[in-house]
Amino acid sequence: MAAVADIGVIGGSGFYEFLTDADEVKVETPYGEPSEAVLVGEVAGRRVAFLPRHGRDHRFPPHKIPYRANMWALRSLGVRRILAPSAVGSLTPSYGPGTLVVPDQLVDRTGGRVQTFYDEYAVHVPFADPYCPSGRARAIAAARQSGWVPAGSGTLVVIPGPRFSTRAESQWYAAQGWTLVGMTGHPEAVLARELALCYTTLALVTDTDAGVEEGDGVTQEEVFAVFAANMSRLRELVAKIIGSFPAEREDDICAHALDGIRLPVELP
Repeated sequence: MAAVADIGVIGGSGFYEFLTDADEVKVETPYGEPSEAVLVGEVAGRRVAFLPRHGRDHRFPPHKIPYRANMWALRSLGVRRILAPSAVGSLTPSYGPGTLVVPDQLVDRTGGRVQTFYDEYAVHVPFADPYCPSGRARAIAAARQSGWVPAGSGTLVVIPGPRFSTRAESQWYAAQGWTLVGMTGHPEAVLARELALCYTTLALVTDTDAGVEEGDGVTQEEVFAVFAANMSRLRELVAKIIGSFPAEREDDICAHALDGIRLPVELP
C-alpha cells in the first residue's frame, strides 16, 4: 500500500474531530482487523492517521485490543512516528488529576498479552528506553509552550485491567518508585519498537490510584470526566507536537531498532 500518512495518533474517540479533510481507510493485516478503520487526514499541514485503540464505540476492553493489527496497520499506511495519548492513574500525590506526564520508563505487569510480531528466529530488539527520545523531547517542549507544566519523566506500570487496582496493589506499585498506572501502554510500546516506529506516550493523569490517598478509590466515571474535560486542550497539544516534527525522522534508536537483525516476516 502506498504511504498516505507519516504520523499516527492512537487515542480515544475524542480525536475524531481532530483531522480535516479526513477519509476512512480499511487496512487488512496478517493479525486480523485493527480496532477500527483508520481515519487519515491533515493536522498542522501534515498527513496524519488516527486509530481509536478501543474502537469507535469503546467495544474493546484493554485485554482485547488488537494491538498487533493496530500497529501493523499504521506502519502499512506509511506511519513512522506515533503519539499515544492515554488516561492514567497517579501513584504519587505530586501528580494530581490534570497533570500531563511524558513517561520515560515502562513496567509490564499484564501477563498473557501477545507482545511480539516475531514467533520465529531470535529477534531481540533493544528496549532499555521504551519511548522515542526525540518524540519525548518535542512533546515536552510543545507542552511547555502550550501552558502545560509537564512532568518530563515517569515510570508507567501497565496492568491487565479491566478492573482497577486494589489498595494493596497500588501501594506496592508506588513502593517500587513507579509513578503512573495504566492498562493500554503495553504491548503498544514494544510492538512499535519491533516495527522500528517512534512511539511517544502522552499520559494524562485522571485520578490518584487506590491506596495512594485515603478515599473510596478510583471510578470509571471519574476517569472519563477528567479526560473529557481535558480533551480539547490535549488535541491542541498533539497538533502542536505534530507541527514540530521535521520532515525526516531523527537518527535515533527507534529508526535503527532492527538494524542487523534477521526478520522472519517482511515488514510493510
